[in-house]
Amino acid sequence: MNIAFVLLTHNPDEPAGIERSVAALADGLRELGHRAFVLAAGPPTPEDGEDLVRLTSLSLACPAVEDDLTALLADPRPVCDEVRQILATRRVDAVCWVDAVWGLGYLSPALGGTTTVLMVHVPRTDTPLLQSLEHAAGVVTVSPFMVRVMAEQGVDTSSWQVVPNALLHEVTGPSPAEREELRRRGPVRIVARAEPHKGIAELLRAFPAGLGRAVEIVLAEAGFEYWPGMQQEVIAECRALAAALPGVELLPGMPWQEVPRFLAGAAVTVVSSTSPETFGNVAAEALSVGTPVVGYGLGNLPDLVGTAGRMTDLADGPDRLWADTAGLLADRAGYHTASAEGPRRVAGHRPAAVASAFLDVITRARR
Repeated sequence: MNIAFVLLTHNPDEPAGIERSVAALADGLRELGHRAFVLAAGPPTPEDGEDLVRLTSLSLACPAVEDDLTALLADPRPVCDEVRQILATRRVDAVCWVDAVWGLGYLSPALGGTTTVLMVHVPRTDTPLLQSLEHAAGVVTVSPFMVRVMAEQGVDTSSWQVVPNALLHEVTGPSPAEREELRRRGPVRIVARAEPHKGIAELLRAFPAGLGRAVEIVLAEAGFEYWPGMQQEVIAECRALAAALPGVELLPGMPWQEVPRFLAGAAVTVVSSTSPETFGNVAAEALSVGTPVVGYGLGNLPDLVGTAGRMTDLADGPDRLWADTAGLLADRAGYHTASAEGPRRVAGHRPAAVASAFLDVITRARR
């Protein structure tokens, strides 16, 4: 089967959950013997591979904002025509609109006879989402949390199917002896996109005296943002806060294949997002290498992490996140129990297994 994923913002090694989930899913499909490629907006980059196809009728600034895309698609005919031409030339069997807007789901420029699947990664009930649902033969989302929250907002999710994100890069975690040394002396390592709701600034403002270990924070810039300059604003604020804190280092973004190894070298990671994580890619990466996760019990995180870390109420604030971090590190038995549980929590999130679940969605949509 030949499957296309449409995600206009896609770039190689993009530090964003949706982009990474698509890359992992496509990799899993190829592992199962299928063909898969991503169709994205221009301009091309030197890192583009043969499985990334660029539109010539649409180019986006980097980073892009949704208002810019709306303006560029005021007349969508050139883009829709090119998408259909590419799908025809490549003899695509199924196309997945990865988002209602950034994935062109609301336009759904598919050829007759092509199976269409819509991905819904984030809660939205606006006109583009409703239009996308009208067009799609099948709908997938990333977690039971998303099914629940969209149903609570009045969307009929009865036929939706959950296909979780896959882990693109597999890394062997530390040995028990190495993990004990990390518990005693290892750094707290945090990886987040430079976005206000990741809660990094709030976490830094609540930084406790006497933590007794290094804190290393990676803030990565993605190819999209909510308003112009948003990511630079977040980075500048966090850089200023970190500069005044002993032992805290703010690091630039890193290639995604380096993230699991970076997290493997952490005593614990903190997911401080103040809005629900609909899946939790960074948490999954940490769990895969046995690094316990501390965070707010929002969205999919409680179901994903389970007993492989500690979750707290958002109302308790960042002070509680630091307290839970210190408490977990001080609890030798509890820490190693959480560490051992982590890989088991994500054992089913290999690309081929997730790709198999996605193929089931296509099969049902074609009936």
